[in-house]
Amino acid sequence: MGTIKIALVGIGNCASSLVQALHHYGNPSQATESAGLAHPMLGNYAVSDIEVVAAFDVNKHKVGKPLNKAIFATPNNAPKFGDIPGMKIIVQRGPTLDGITPELQELVEESDAKPVDVAAKLKESGAQILVGLLPSGASEATHFYADAALKAGCGYVNASPVLLASDPEWAQLFRSANLPLVGDDLMSQLGATALHRALLDFLVKRGVRIVESYQLDVGGGTESLESLHRARDQKRSLKTQSVSAEVPYEVPVTAGSSDYVYFMGNRRESYFYLRGRYIGDADFKIDLRLISQDAPNSTSILLDVIRGVQIGFDRGFVGPIDAVCSYGFKAPPRSYPLSLSEAIFEHFIRSTRPI
Repeated sequence: MGTIKIALVGIGNCASSLVQALHHYGNPSQATESAGLAHPMLGNYAVSDIEVVAAFDVNKHKVGKPLNKAIFATPNNAPKFGDIPGMKIIVQRGPTLDGITPELQELVEESDAKPVDVAAKLKESGAQILVGLLPSGASEATHFYADAALKAGCGYVNASPVLLASDPEWAQLFRSANLPLVGDDLMSQLGATALHRALLDFLVKRGVRIVESYQLDVGGGTESLESLHRARDQKRSLKTQSVSAEVPYEVPVTAGSSDYVYFMGNRRESYFYLRGRYIGDADFKIDLRLISQDAPNSTSILLDVIRGVQIGFDRGFVGPIDAVCSYGFKAPPRSYPLSLSEAIFEHFIRSTRPI
């Protein structure tokens, strides 16, 4: 079907894992045999069909550097799982706007280079999809890059919890421009929210009555820092809504980040507690701990989302693509139970009907 040309904004840990994965799984036979990919082929697209053609950031250690070097620059601490050959893509200076909080200033040195005309650079690069990997809570920056995508004729992937696909005004702007938009707040492959939802879905289907549940996360990456300070309430609200969607009745549920521990690096620890009753009013409790690497957790879903957006492009989908949003994000325009979201996504991929 051809190459999927993408641009990246925010060359942090998620971008690092994504770029590494594009190289690591670039050989279709290796992608099929390697662990980690839910879909080695998605429709007619392999991972090797995705090409990064532009990248933007504000960090002085990344701006002006080749992308294969920038993804390992400070403060990135994503695990390295493959050597990346030299890349011609140079990270360009985007506008800072609200991308650096006082907390991040201790970790990120701002570039003194002049910001480029992002929309013009996107057009020049030939990018079809702009992938927004901006910090949680950076609403001004998220809106700026979404607007740049509209001006450049690019679809937009919103990995941040700032509402775009779920915002009727932004959804209509992308519909009017005949461009796809997906979001909001990317869900991890084996993240706390996905696992929590799967547990609740399993228990509800077994006839168990959920009484109460919580999920608390502790991490050491910059995303954990931002989630705790700038976007704590927003992230907690979105995660709680996402998890609660698995239970078809009112139940006390809390989900969200609870602390940042710098020496944990890219590691994240998630704690789960579930209490409920089954037949005969017998009581049960579940206590679990999940330890994972934060950055790679975003990559498999993001690879599916990017290819899903391109499939939508091919079929003439505009505005929010419901099947992709509900599959890959915690706060889609329409929320479904996890198992139903996956079924809707699979049906969307297999369908050949354009609109």
